[in-house]
Formats: sequence, C-alpha cells, structure tokens
Amino acid sequence: MVRVKALPQDYQIVYKEIHKCLFNVGPVELVDFVEEESAMGKGVLEVNRDDVAVLCENLVKDSAIYADLYQGSVDAAVFDAMKKVLDEKR
Repeated sequence: MVRVKALPQDYQIVYKEIHKCLFNVGPVELVDFVEEESAMGKGVLEVNRDDVAVLCENLVKDSAIYADLYQGSVDAAVFDAMKKVLDEKR
C-alpha cells in the first residue's frame, strides 16, 4: 500500500475502484499500471476515461479469473483420482 499512497490522490481513488472490480481476477499488476500512467504525466481521466468498469475489462480481457483457475485445478484433481482408480482395477 505504500506504493499506492505515493500516487496522486486521484490515482489512489481510481486504483481503489479498479481494485474492487478486479477482485475475482488473477494476478494483474495494477499498481505497476497506475504508476506507469501517472509517471507519464497522463491525467487520471485520460487513463480511466469516465468508466472504471470498461478500463477493468480491458485490463483483464486476456486473464483467467480465479474461478477458471480453480476449475482447472479441480478438473486435474478429479482426473488424477479417476486415473488412479482405473489403474488399480487393471
């Protein structure tokens, strides 16, 4: 949070709103993103436009959400368990 607190106030507000939207998404380097945009001298509304949700969608469009990651691990566990049972029957 030290890095977030070092951002300009308007970026802190946007960061917190984006963070809420991204809660269910896998790792996204959000602090890096807002630091870079701030360092380039962009106004927060240039980055955010007026719609935090659209910005969030763009940031995560190619990211797996936690549910997808969890489903993959569950699928693998079920596959491994079934394979073990089938191998034991042979």
